[in-house]
Amino acid sequence: MRHRADRPSGLRRLAALGADESAAEDERLRRSTLVLSTGLVCALTPFWIVTYLLLGLPVAALIPLVYLVVSAGSLAWFARTRRFVPFRAIQLTMMLVLPFALQWSLGGFAASGAVCLWALSAALGALMFMGPREAIPWFVAYLVLLGISAVLDPRLDAADIPEGVRIAFFAGDLAGPSLVAYLLLQYFVRGRDREHARSERLLLNVLPAPVAARLKRRDGIIADRHAEATVLFADIVDFTPLSVALPPEDVVRLLDDVFSAFDRLADEHGLEKIKTIGDAYMVAGGVPVPRDDDCEAVADMALAMQRECERRGPGPDGLRFRIGMDTGPVVAGVIGRRKFIYDLWGDTVNTASRMESHGLPGAIQVSPRVHERLRGRYRFRSRGTIEVKGKGPMPTWLLLGRAPIAGSDVSRG
Repeated sequence: MRHRADRPSGLRRLAALGADESAAEDERLRRSTLVLSTGLVCALTPFWIVTYLLLGLPVAALIPLVYLVVSAGSLAWFARTRRFVPFRAIQLTMMLVLPFALQWSLGGFAASGAVCLWALSAALGALMFMGPREAIPWFVAYLVLLGISAVLDPRLDAADIPEGVRIAFFAGDLAGPSLVAYLLLQYFVRGRDREHARSERLLLNVLPAPVAARLKRRDGIIADRHAEATVLFADIVDFTPLSVALPPEDVVRLLDDVFSAFDRLADEHGLEKIKTIGDAYMVAGGVPVPRDDDCEAVADMALAMQRECERRGPGPDGLRFRIGMDTGPVVAGVIGRRKFIYDLWGDTVNTASRMESHGLPGAIQVSPRVHERLRGRYRFRSRGTIEVKGKGPMPTWLLLGRAPIAGSDVSRG
């Protein structure tokens, strides 16, 4: 059995009535808000029915009774059919017309306590549930009915309602619509805030925060030239036969687990994950915000990635990576209009990719520029000169770890 705290509240169950999971978030919010408002007004309606009956006003009592019966029926119909547009039209029409009908039956503004104020909920509801342009006719209709009420008011016979009750009606007719409007707006605004926060998180999962901020401020091409950045590529050794041997779910689960661990390492070292390409992982330091220690931060992450793979050990979760690094100038920017991506280009990117593809399983191979930048603070082993595709002969080194004594040159070869 679920604990009481795990059970959905009555409001949540009501809001979920007629929910359509295939609809967009805004549409689901509109549906749940209208359902909640209808339920709230229905909960208040019996009070008015009983009050008018006690005052000997059966016609006035009949009007809220009609609203209660029709609303309950339309809620049940909406829960079964999920047809929101007819349900919305029924509710807005009753919210607009019935308060004026009630006011006319009671004898005008003063006698009814200006009950027509409840009709303003129809215009507000149209604004929330339909949009600004579609709400204009509803507000115009409200003003027209208000004008008709002003013309009819002197000709109506006021119901015999005690002064104290009439004042209470007037206070209730001010407080009721105000309460409904406040609760609706608060619920709607909170839902919009949640959606905005969710969208913001999704955007920051795609783009670096400074780039996302620039993209929201203006349209157009976003591109920057960075004089110094460090790029790392990592690729799983023998991934193709591994992916063939495992079920698809296990392949995706394994990649998600490993790359999520790399994402945490990138956050810890203040680096920017650029993208994953199949079983390859790309991260960079010094972009989009320059930093003096970008090469050191990327080297530390490369060593941490090695430790993460060693920690997993042998077995189905045990993986070996080839890792390559280079440092130098890059061009960074956002490409695409749909499913856009923040990416890097330039010789530094190409060289880092070659350091990975021409590297050794389980090793971190770096370019001469990385070796020159980090020598004295990190330990290296020379691999000698190798033939690099598109680059020709190039001396390379394997990064082994941090130097035990800061400032001493312990690189070999």
